[in-house]
Amino acid sequence: MLIVLVVLFGTIGYMVVEGWSAFDSLYMTIITITTVGYRELHVLSDEGKVFTMTLIVIGVGTILYTLNNAARIVIEGELRNIFGRRKVEKKIKGLRNHYIVCGYGRIGAVICKELRNEGASFIVIEKEQMVTEIADHDILFLRGDATKDEFLKEAGIEHAKGLISVLPTDAENLYVVLTARVLNPELKIVARAGEEGSEQKLLRAGADSVVSPYHIGGLRIAHTVLKPAVVDFIEFATRSGNIDLRMEEIYVNEKSEITGMTLDECGIGRELGIIIVAIKRSGGDMRFNPTFRTTIKPGDVLIALGERSKLSVLENMAGQKK
Repeated sequence: MLIVLVVLFGTIGYMVVEGWSAFDSLYMTIITITTVGYRELHVLSDEGKVFTMTLIVIGVGTILYTLNNAARIVIEGELRNIFGRRKVEKKIKGLRNHYIVCGYGRIGAVICKELRNEGASFIVIEKEQMVTEIADHDILFLRGDATKDEFLKEAGIEHAKGLISVLPTDAENLYVVLTARVLNPELKIVARAGEEGSEQKLLRAGADSVVSPYHIGGLRIAHTVLKPAVVDFIEFATRSGNIDLRMEEIYVNEKSEITGMTLDECGIGRELGIIIVAIKRSGGDMRFNPTFRTTIKPGDVLIALGERSKLSVLENMAGQKK
């Protein structure tokens, strides 16, 4: 805009001062402010010379100022992109015991929100179409195809704790599961199944768990109609952000103070007011609704229901949270 104003100022000035045509005035203005130095089209009067000197000072200054700012914007933008990307790459390389979320659709967005609420570190692998939305939510992401080895490796799959694949098609999820299982045999893998029959294929490919959103959604709708009170309770107990009641899984360390004690002896229910819904033994057996005489063993996972603050106390008593 500054350059346009200077050009208009010079063109109109020559027309008024020298009485030249609009085209000649424009030509004279352009060669003057760009310091090209061509000869004058017509002999300048003294007033014209004064005006030309004024135009040189104003025009050249404006051109230099504009070019300087344009270069600064371009260079700073490029540098910001370069250093910003390097910063992200440094964060990705520093990830340990994190989760890799493959796909950021409607389900992926919910998963990421829950992981963030729980304070878990994670990274999203997504193609171009969702990159802008991911960046708007300030989520660590990697632009690429999750079905390819190089992007899983770049996301730190060797050091990851778990992988969640919620890509649009079962074929893509199957490919991710196969690749991830080869790259990290110890990885916890959860995959999304869309079509009937895909669940067994994903399990055979190496997934630890397979979730069908359509199946779960159908059951939830049916139970909401048939057993509304039960559904309300489960939602209340598991809803993200609920500060009154939480359901957690708590891993019992071998050196925990409650190892070898019964539920009654450690005062989980009596003193903390926590309900132990189930206990998963180290061998994989699940014991539902354990009695107060049930003994806590090393490696157990307690499925506990209670207030957040009380659950934190139980986590400290158990030694750590898995």
